[in-house]
Amino acid sequence: MLTAGIDLSAEDANTAVAWIRWTGTTAVVEELVVGADDDELLRAASTVDKLGIDCPLGWPEPFVEFIVAHHRGDLTPPTEPVGRDWRRSLAWRHTDLVTRAVTGSRPPLSVAADRIAHTAMRCAGLLARLAAAGQPVDRSGCGTVVEVYPAASLNQWDLPNQRYKGRRNTGALNELMDRLTAATPWLQFGEFESVCRHSDHAVDAVVAALTARAAAIGHATRPGPTDLATALTEGWIALPTAPLTGLVTADAEG
Repeated sequence: MLTAGIDLSAEDANTAVAWIRWTGTTAVVEELVVGADDDELLRAASTVDKLGIDCPLGWPEPFVEFIVAHHRGDLTPPTEPVGRDWRRSLAWRHTDLVTRAVTGSRPPLSVAADRIAHTAMRCAGLLARLAAAGQPVDRSGCGTVVEVYPAASLNQWDLPNQRYKGRRNTGALNELMDRLTAATPWLQFGEFESVCRHSDHAVDAVVAALTARAAAIGHATRPGPTDLATALTEGWIALPTAPLTGLVTADAEG
């Protein structure tokens, strides 16, 4: 099995993609690109068995309805004060709230009300190009593409998951890599370990590829019957449900 993970940013310079080849009880980081353009990302999507993208695949349904109604000039006046709770009901997707409940941490960035919206716009364009090429994306995670959230995956695997990003946090990034490599002796980083120790984008891409593997073998959350309709439009964050060692157990799909 070949999985890939994309740490997506609005710009190429901060976008990374990692490929991991799974061979029974071992895995190898086969390729890692920091500064990936759209063609590189589309190559990953078309060559792997499962691709994890660290980016919202959709917007909150109430937010979309709100924007469309406002644009048309027929917005129904709110029945409650336009305060924090009302705004939050528009800002977060269902999967964001589920992720917060499962991990016990703060929710992911709001795709409706934060700068990650710029990244989501790029993602939407990529997904449209995939669909035009004959590879439509199921935003609920079925099919090749699945939405992931590296910080939440790290949390689920009991690894450091905060304050490792940016030049000021290289010490924390190296601590994360120490913990990650210790927890995955079966994962061969090779020449790319040094890249990961210098780039949090590279690390997130690797974690995204690990989470893609978890989703591919049934070791990650999936939307239930009551969540599916919303997940198909808003997206669904796959959270690991088993230890890292479960990714290479003998009964896992190779």
